Amino acid sequence: MAIMTTPTQVQRLGAEFLGTFWLVFGGCGSAIFAATFLAGNLVAGQSMLLGIGFLGVALAFGLTVLTMAYAVGHISGGHFNPAVTIGLSVAKRFEWRDVPGYIVAQVAGGLVAGLALWGIARGKDGFDPTGHMAANGYAENSPGGYSLMAVLVAEAILTAVFLYIILGATDSRAPDGFAPIAIGLGLTLIHLISIPISNTSVNPARSTAVAFFNGAGAPGQLWAFWLAPIVGAAIAGATFHLVTGVDRRDRDISGEIDVVDLRVAEGVDPDAAR
Repeated sequence: MAIMTTPTQVQRLGAEFLGTFWLVFGGCGSAIFAATFLAGNLVAGQSMLLGIGFLGVALAFGLTVLTMAYAVGHISGGHFNPAVTIGLSVAKRFEWRDVPGYIVAQVAGGLVAGLALWGIARGKDGFDPTGHMAANGYAENSPGGYSLMAVLVAEAILTAVFLYIILGATDSRAPDGFAPIAIGLGLTLIHLISIPISNTSVNPARSTAVAFFNGAGAPGQLWAFWLAPIVGAAIAGATFHLVTGVDRRDRDISGEIDVVDLRVAEGVDPDAAR
């Protein structure tokens, strides 16, 4: 019989650090380096657009979550996002006592990725990181010029839907093993909708990761990309049971294992186990 081990807190935080690092490095990196890549056409004497565009960037973000959910999701739960962590806690799927540590690990992983992207980007002559580090923004910092209110509403709605997808895909009644695919594709769709609106956050750690390297007013607008995703995720966490009829708010989520139950699971007679 296989021996199951519970990951330590350090391992869980390390998984969140790594997952968030990859989300920022892969997602924001695709936007910085590959979205609008131009290559010279030696035959025609003109430039060719070989960039991946909005579609490629959206897919890159989805793939980062999908791959890391499979890689380390079994260790930490695969949040990689402070809003997701808070939303899961509101839904009674995660312990509140573990929230601060997860958020610190996620923000730290994102910032290290932002630093790596900044360092790589500066390796190209003439590159100016100001305004070119895939930061989120509203008004003059919105790719499409959308207002603060429009961005707040979009980010709150999209984060709420993202959490609904996560809660539903990881429910015990959902098909086993497919949650990362649904979650990754969900994040892809969210980016396809909202890159022109806010450059798509739905993740405060992702926004924080590049804001200070980007400058150009992004740090001053960062508050919006903490507030709206957290509000949206909290709403989804609080209402998931109303929408789906799956109410887990009274479940024991302490993570403690009853010794009797454990011995019974190992084949010991219930009376002897007591």
